[in-house]
Amino acid sequence: MKIVSALTAAGLLLGAGLFSAAGAAGSYPDRPLRLVVPFPAGGATDLMARALAQGLGEKLGQSVVVENRGGAGGSIGAEAVATAAPDGYTLLYSTMGVLTINPSLYAKLRYDPQKSFAPVSLTNLTANLLVVNPALKVNSVTELAELARRQPGELTFSSSGNGTTSHLAGEMFKSTAGVDIRHIPYKGTSGAINDFMAGRISMMIDTSSNFVEQVKDGKVKALGVTSRKRLAALPDVPSISETPGFEDYEVSLWSGVLAPAGTPRAIIDRLNADIKTVMTAPQMVERMAGYGIQTTYSTPEEFSERIRADTQKWARIIDASGARAD
Repeated sequence: MKIVSALTAAGLLLGAGLFSAAGAAGSYPDRPLRLVVPFPAGGATDLMARALAQGLGEKLGQSVVVENRGGAGGSIGAEAVATAAPDGYTLLYSTMGVLTINPSLYAKLRYDPQKSFAPVSLTNLTANLLVVNPALKVNSVTELAELARRQPGELTFSSSGNGTTSHLAGEMFKSTAGVDIRHIPYKGTSGAINDFMAGRISMMIDTSSNFVEQVKDGKVKALGVTSRKRLAALPDVPSISETPGFEDYEVSLWSGVLAPAGTPRAIIDRLNADIKTVMTAPQMVERMAGYGIQTTYSTPEEFSERIRADTQKWARIIDASGARAD
């Protein structure tokens, strides 16, 4: 009799817990959400996050407030979300680098990209552009490689910091071409771009959205796209992989939304469905395409596998380059 009573009590408690969780998910969201962007305002990541936040807020019926928390290659913002309550009200808008590059750059991350988060959905795909100053007398990837061979160590490329995708894309170019081009790291994208635009840097390989308008205006010269597919915004700029000798060169970038680990699956599924709707809306697709950015979506499981596979890929590249965090 006591055993039956105990089992009955346990069942009631379990049922109450399930009812409570279901109720919480059913009423979600009942207050504004916070979308943490682990980089300063004004960059490409911030642009994409704010576009998503606006559309997602309309779907959820609550404001989605973007909070910029830059520092340590995105690690500070990621850590803030990893330690937040898993209730669906604090989300991370992360780039590929934060989740798949940082683990190989930082000896003591205070979050585990594959354990501290519940992936929700991929949202954007983009590529880097290889751009040079118009004063540099080259018009193709082949001509740039030949110039670098004739002038070893004289050409320079800037990046937003050691270990960033702009740095590693440059290291991949050097390795593929077999050339010596000096890397000049900056503390952020703006400084790297400013010195490049001022003619103090020979070339950059950075997010396409940072240069689409400058390329169209003739202020910089685009020699190639790092993805295998050309950009709709710059259809005449070839993929670097189209160049003989660079067939294996590829750097495809992505961004997506994650919640703290332990967030109820019902909330993850709600967010996933709404993000899919927002990212496939024709106006969003058109708006992002104008910056050279492709909108996308995924299941949580597909996003998780992308993180795992890319972490292994970048670990090999970082080890070969000897890159270390600032």
